[in-house]
Amino acid sequence: MARGRIRAKLRRSNLYTFACLRPTTQETEGPHQFQGPGYSRMVYCNQPHVHEKKPLRYRSNYISTTKYNIVTFLPKAIFEQFRRVANLYFLLAAILSLTPVAPFSAVSMIAPLAFVVGLSMAKEALEDWRRFMQDMKVNLRKTSVHKGDGVFGYRSWRKLRVGDIVKVEKDKFFPADILLLSSSYEDGICYVETMNLDGETNLKVKRALEATLAFDEDLSFKDFTATIRCEDPNPNLYTFVGNLEYDRQVYPLDPSQILLRDSKLRNTAYVYGVVIFTGHDSKVMQNATKSPSKRSKIEKQMDKIIYILFTLLVLISLISSIGFAIKVKYQLPNWWYLQAPDSQNFYNPLRPELSGTFHLVTALILYGYLIPISLYVSIEVVKVLQALFINKDINMYDEETGTPAQARTSNLNEELGQVDTILSDKTGTLTCNQMDFLKCSIAGTSYGKKASDVEVAAAKQMAMDLEGPDPELANVVTPKNHTTLPWETNGQELRASEIELEAVITSKDETDRKPAIKGFSFEDDHLMDGNWLKEPNTDFILLFFRILSLCHTAIPELNEETGTFTYEAESPDEGAFLVAAREFGFEFCKRTQSSVFVRERYPSFDKPVEREFKVLNLLDFTSKRKRMSVILRDENGHILLLCKGADSIIFDRLSKNGKMFIESTTKHLNEYGEVGLRTLALAYRKLDEAEYTAWNEEFCKAKTSIGGDREGMLERVSDMMERELILVGATAVEDKLQKGVPQCIDKLAQAGLKLWVLTGDKMETAINIGFACSLLRQGMKQICIAANADSLAQDPKKAVKDSISMQIANASQMIKLEKDPHAAFALIIDGKSLTYALEDDMKYQFLNLAVDCASVICCRVSPKQKALVTRLVKEGTGKTTLAIGDGANDVGMIQEADIGVGISGVEGMQAVMASDFSIAQFRFLERLLVIHGHWCYKRIAQMICYFFYKNIAFGLTLFYFEAFTGFSGQSVYDDWYMILFNVVLTSLPVISLGVFEQDVSSEVCLQFPALYQQGPKNLFFDWYRIFGWMGNGLYTSLIIFFLNVIIFYDQAFRAGGQTADMSAVGTTMFTCIIWAVNCQIALTMSHFTWIQHFLVWGSVVTWYVFLFIYGEMSPVFSGNAYKILVEALAPAPIYWSTTLIVTVACNLPYLTHIAFQRCFNPMDHHVIQEIKYYGKDVEDRHMWRRERSKARQKTKIGFTARVDARIRQLKGKLQKKYSTLGGRSTLASS
Repeated sequence: MARGRIRAKLRRSNLYTFACLRPTTQETEGPHQFQGPGYSRMVYCNQPHVHEKKPLRYRSNYISTTKYNIVTFLPKAIFEQFRRVANLYFLLAAILSLTPVAPFSAVSMIAPLAFVVGLSMAKEALEDWRRFMQDMKVNLRKTSVHKGDGVFGYRSWRKLRVGDIVKVEKDKFFPADILLLSSSYEDGICYVETMNLDGETNLKVKRALEATLAFDEDLSFKDFTATIRCEDPNPNLYTFVGNLEYDRQVYPLDPSQILLRDSKLRNTAYVYGVVIFTGHDSKVMQNATKSPSKRSKIEKQMDKIIYILFTLLVLISLISSIGFAIKVKYQLPNWWYLQAPDSQNFYNPLRPELSGTFHLVTALILYGYLIPISLYVSIEVVKVLQALFINKDINMYDEETGTPAQARTSNLNEELGQVDTILSDKTGTLTCNQMDFLKCSIAGTSYGKKASDVEVAAAKQMAMDLEGPDPELANVVTPKNHTTLPWETNGQELRASEIELEAVITSKDETDRKPAIKGFSFEDDHLMDGNWLKEPNTDFILLFFRILSLCHTAIPELNEETGTFTYEAESPDEGAFLVAAREFGFEFCKRTQSSVFVRERYPSFDKPVEREFKVLNLLDFTSKRKRMSVILRDENGHILLLCKGADSIIFDRLSKNGKMFIESTTKHLNEYGEVGLRTLALAYRKLDEAEYTAWNEEFCKAKTSIGGDREGMLERVSDMMERELILVGATAVEDKLQKGVPQCIDKLAQAGLKLWVLTGDKMETAINIGFACSLLRQGMKQICIAANADSLAQDPKKAVKDSISMQIANASQMIKLEKDPHAAFALIIDGKSLTYALEDDMKYQFLNLAVDCASVICCRVSPKQKALVTRLVKEGTGKTTLAIGDGANDVGMIQEADIGVGISGVEGMQAVMASDFSIAQFRFLERLLVIHGHWCYKRIAQMICYFFYKNIAFGLTLFYFEAFTGFSGQSVYDDWYMILFNVVLTSLPVISLGVFEQDVSSEVCLQFPALYQQGPKNLFFDWYRIFGWMGNGLYTSLIIFFLNVIIFYDQAFRAGGQTADMSAVGTTMFTCIIWAVNCQIALTMSHFTWIQHFLVWGSVVTWYVFLFIYGEMSPVFSGNAYKILVEALAPAPIYWSTTLIVTVACNLPYLTHIAFQRCFNPMDHHVIQEIKYYGKDVEDRHMWRRERSKARQKTKIGFTARVDARIRQLKGKLQKKYSTLGGRSTLASS
């Protein structure tokens, strides 16, 4: 205890980066010299009141991710609504309806528009309110702030000010960007988790200046004052430049003292700090982009259709007005009973052009039914109901966290079915950062019998292929002209068992399996329970276990409940190695300032002995070194260097005597890599005292040097020692991805989707994850773009840029020259290279290379770069992009992508707040896209096409009739018929199409993932199909109008021989329209429930019910429709026969078209529907499997691609084997 403060016994900072001495460069260097703009920020520590007035008044700590606020909602929301072309037209029509020339009342035009716009705005307001409430949850979090006189109290985040002293406790988020002053550790270090910023889960070490270490309790801040001058707010997470002026001294500041908002304090009781950047000035918010207004591609294309229909509307209105002007000029004078001209010049033979102009306005309103205003309302209703189904999908509900899927906006449902490229974060999205120790190679012997997921899948797939048999495999296994040998009578079974044996060896004792140990899935009795002591090469096995338990930087923490140790490791690999060492009998149990203690079950497994190893030096892992080493002294006084690293690096450093097992170890490493395991090689070296002493002097000199090349000097000195190594063996761990991630990626790949991984993690980690989730595999050619340049170049930046440009050009050329059809390329690029690759003169060159690669991994990228890459893919390819992530560092790309998906249920909700859809696990993306996306796309596409069809069919009959009536503006239909047409009589069936239609079931969608490609290829909403539906509408309108006119023209209608009047013809035509369009939608549907039947046929029945009730009303209300059904239409056989003939004639071409298409040119879903209808999926399972294998997009990534590659290898081996056997049998017979 020191002044009531808990002290940590261990200076953990000593465990990091080239070990034991604290670098003093920070405070021996002079203060930063600021020049030019960008460094104007002044912060007066512990004096927040100074920042209440300009020019030192900075932004508040209040954050907002909403689209609107109280002031901007009305103007912005109204602008959004009238960006829709149809709404703009109806606004114009509503204004014109106030004039005397309108054929309808103003209310009938204004009310629907107000309803449509109001409903859409209410939905926008509700969705934005949810975002606001989530923002407030963050803004109202509490943190401890210095209130004066050494007293701290809690205050909400939004009330924090620049200059405030804050105290942040363990496992709490930092409320703003803070300068670290002191911590609960004596040397002022703290551990920070930056997963929300850069995606990394390994902890970062931050270190306070020695000058501020004394401020380690509340009272010490009573009289504390200091001044900070630093850089202005900027989005760069990895840089910070500033000076602290305290006690008449100036100290330089760097990123190691800065604690960024939304990162979290770990393994440290508390820290004190001063607020530098607040709210939207903080680096994480600087990386955020404004909430964009997103519109789906279908909605944008719908605008183009509206333009076409509007052009048609204007055209027929012009024809109508010209025809009317001609009639007025030449025929109106003969029609004396019309008393022309009238006082308003609507009918003036002397000024026909004026009358024609007035009629143009009438016509524009009259033919407005060509442009369906109810389409937008129907789409809004359908999308809300679709979103409800997504929210309620029990298969996307995460039971562990109790989190369902959520469609946070329903505007983009159909866009889910058109995704071409997925851009994914790694940590927390793909991985749960858990490694399982699965296999190992020691002294040339491979241990570990448990199969990896890839091995199991390859064996199953091969066995399934042989059941067929697969013709390709049959040709491989049984060559032509091959004579059947006696032992081949049961060849099929033999070959299947051979493949299974060759592909995978699994544990036989499934029932005796021990309870699962997190991080350890190793199964091999040769090494367990002390049995390794009976193995040959026990010295090497002992060294192997000791390297696992000693070569690391982890901290052991005793779990008092279980009595076992957990390990706070820099990487999940280290954690898995320590758990494995513990299970093998070498438990790392304690670390002090200079020693590591291991509880070893050696030489007797039953009697553990605690041994101390003195840590002399630690040579840490970096992405450049690709290895780490520890130099220690054992209890016998021997000095050992233990090393682990990438096999290519270790093998290059082996001594001549250290390569005894290199051949067999290399073979094992290749085998492990082929089945998706992450590998490291282990080696050691014995050192004599004199050699170590001389080296250590050089190392200490490099360590305490001051200057920019300190790291380079350390690396060179370390490299001198890490030579002449002796190979011990290799490890193979299985990366534990989130549940279902490999299967999900595989299914998405089979659906034809491309996946890019954008991560803030190291390149090696990203590559290993790529292997784990099958984005990368053994045999795939990796293109690594790195920022290399000649250090002697006059312009280093230009040299780096030229180097990257050359690498991209060479890689593109290599892909073009590749002749192997199975060859796959992976592009891996780091953030520094990406900075240059995203510049205007290079970005499309980079994009073309990336598109040609099977998988793309961008590592060490900042949130801003994630957004820029997303924008490049979106704009450069012109295809739909989906971004998925779980942290604040993913917000930029989520907002930039066409669709943003947030992973909920993970710490921090920033990604969810910025997203369009949220799911609890990455694996639910498969169902969201392949099922809901596919359905929503087809539903919306068919619904819109049908809407235009029915409105063209209805609207053009008005035009034909007007041509028959001298372009007088007379409607053939009663006003109530026209009002009810879109609102009641045809609206509910089309909504049922948009909500319930399924071309295939959800199970079949997953079994036939290639069906998804109908969306990205836009097969159901391309211009061919749109114009086809428009042509169908034109044909229907011609049949309905002219067939009715021809039939009724001079035929007796009533019993007395009278012909039909206008109301009878109009009502019959309207009846034909209702029947025709409802039968058409019934033919369009593939999936019927009672709801569809009820709504489709109920709409027809509703028409007759309405006609009966309307006809029974007083003539004051019903007008010419008085008793029209009971007295005029129902008794007339011609009415019923005309309805039947016209309905059949209208739908016959479509019926013929779909019958012809299903017979001679079926689409994928047509074939599946036929198979399911006739039950062939049950009767003929082989045929069903064959069709399923066809319905996979050819892909070079994913689990299936890896299994296919494995199968090709096995087939090659079998071919060689049987060709050898065939040769022997030929020799024997000769």
